[in-house]
Amino acid sequence: MTTATLERPRLFRLQDFRRLWIGDTVSQAGTAVTALALPLVAIGPLGASPFQAGLLVTCEFLGFLLLGLPAGAWVDRMRRRRVMIAGDLARAALLASLPLAAWLGVLTLPQLYGVAFGLSVCTAFFDIASQSHLPQLVDEDRLVEANVALEASRTVVAAGGPGAGGALVAAVTAPLALAVDAVSFLVSALLLSRVRRPDPRPARAPGARLRDEIAEGLGFVARDRLLRALTLTATISNACGTVGASMLLVLLAGELGLSPFLCGLVFTAEALGGFLGSLLVTRAATRLGEGRAMIASVVVSGTLWLLAVPFFHADARYAVACLLQGLGWTAFMTFKITTVSLRQRLTPAPLLGRVNATFRFLAWGSMPLGALAGGLVGQYASVRAALWTGAVGELLAVIPLVVAVRRRKEA
Repeated sequence: MTTATLERPRLFRLQDFRRLWIGDTVSQAGTAVTALALPLVAIGPLGASPFQAGLLVTCEFLGFLLLGLPAGAWVDRMRRRRVMIAGDLARAALLASLPLAAWLGVLTLPQLYGVAFGLSVCTAFFDIASQSHLPQLVDEDRLVEANVALEASRTVVAAGGPGAGGALVAAVTAPLALAVDAVSFLVSALLLSRVRRPDPRPARAPGARLRDEIAEGLGFVARDRLLRALTLTATISNACGTVGASMLLVLLAGELGLSPFLCGLVFTAEALGGFLGSLLVTRAATRLGEGRAMIASVVVSGTLWLLAVPFFHADARYAVACLLQGLGWTAFMTFKITTVSLRQRLTPAPLLGRVNATFRFLAWGSMPLGALAGGLVGQYASVRAALWTGAVGELLAVIPLVVAVRRRKEA
């Protein structure tokens, strides 16, 4: 073992990464509350129908569909940490408007839709900038470790977030619970502003046009067989997953009449499962190889989520549903984390923002379409039919990945 290896500091001894990690953890804790509180505002005080609830989820991801591609090109032109700070401050202001409107007695569904859309735009810029900025804070051989640390902390705080959010909603009403998330984004912005690593403005080629830069990112993903398959699998999984997820609270809070606290338990189970899964990523990839580990991840998680659907009832079966949902996320984390690390490893630094944006545009841009489809199925067929449709589709998402991994071995 070399002296350089012995003297190498642990990941959390790196101050800049630690500030990024703490800031992200704090904001994710608030977001876990919002994930429950925002739809409960629509379903409860505002009396949203299944279609209207699905439309709210559509707005929560619409920014990735409308601005995902240009956001990546813009991020590659700007100082990435400044983009993240601006995104945090804007999200804090948007969320703060909801308890204010509720206090004044003027809160409406259109405002809720507008805030949800604004949050999705800010999150699109923040997440692209964050994933592109991380390689500036840690060495390449630590990217998997750093991504695991970020994902593990997100799932830890998310584990208590929905349950605490349910209790908070019951105590102070859903609109006021959203103020907690607003404060969390302010704390995140403060911590990011204290990162000391230089954040230079990326160099631009003279005369570079936005359209050409977007096309360069799209072309890089399209030409790389593995990146293309990862993007397709994530796109199908996210679209189908949102078909069911958009109707889950409609089923739990609306049709089954569960309390906010009980509604939050399924999200807590998912977060705990995700945390456990994040700890197993490195072991799974080492034992099976990255390709086979990701395939197993998608197949096992899809099977477990499919098995959970018939257990969503207002009795003891609900505990089984929560357990299966949580185990599904345990399995899925290998695909989720390995995908991010592979993109960061395979993409040249000047293209990273646009490649991340291409992935987000397709994988996350499919989610508003899935939510809209879920709302339509829930409105005109049944809420449970939306859950079944989404679960079956998620299981089929593995097909592009299987084809790509098999061809890679043959080559």
